[in-house]
Amino acid sequence: MKRMNRARIVVLTVAICAGGIAAYLASGSDSAPPPAAPVAQLPTTDVLVAKNDIGLGQTVKPEDVQWQTWPTATASAAFIRRSERPDGATQVTGSIARAPFIQGEPIRDQKLVKADGSGFMAAILPSGMRAISTEISPETGAGGFILPNDRVDVLLTRRLKNPDQTAGAQDIVTSEVILVNVRVLAIDQAPKEKDGQNAVVGKTVTLELNSAQTQLLSSSRQAGTLSLALRSIADVKMSEITLDESAQKRDGVSIIRYGIPTQAAKAR
Repeated sequence: MKRMNRARIVVLTVAICAGGIAAYLASGSDSAPPPAAPVAQLPTTDVLVAKNDIGLGQTVKPEDVQWQTWPTATASAAFIRRSERPDGATQVTGSIARAPFIQGEPIRDQKLVKADGSGFMAAILPSGMRAISTEISPETGAGGFILPNDRVDVLLTRRLKNPDQTAGAQDIVTSEVILVNVRVLAIDQAPKEKDGQNAVVGKTVTLELNSAQTQLLSSSRQAGTLSLALRSIADVKMSEITLDESAQKRDGVSIIRYGIPTQAAKAR
């Protein structure tokens, strides 16, 4: 009988101890975690961005732009900041996009122009430049693979009478580059690429030229056939073409710098 009582006491003692340990562990798990270390807040500013894609030549509407929080350290001086221009959204409304904006891209004045009632083409032309059109065909327009905003060379091909009067003498065909690295403004009346197409077969191309280049192109159209040679995108910043001396001496070609031709002498 005494042994049974002792066994019960031992079991009861073990149970009480286990319950106490469980209660202690439970109270510890309910305690709040230590507070997280404070995160440093970067200074920010509100920048005007494109709410939707804005295409080339599109007029900016109020619903096309919005203010967006931007880290001050990465906000360029060219961005429109609310702290400096609180009426920025109103100021750009009605402007024409000289270059496309993608959604979320900061609005910059350099890519906008105020039309002030003028047409799109007159609005996007840089100061001192002209838009002049000339006829092309798939054969003279790089097979239709020239798109607006591409860069091209303009070649003049002429057929001259052979001074040799003997029977069977063939006419002389000459070709020369008259304009180098000029920008295509439009194909027919399309000033921008449509639906991601990579070829436009048109009958008329509009080029961006200065005054001297305009006169040269106008006179060349009456002298022969004009062709366009598509340039690599890597040549966009190229402003003049240089030819090696051996080619100049061999062919007596015309060197075109900024649209002004100079004749290289033929080797004697």
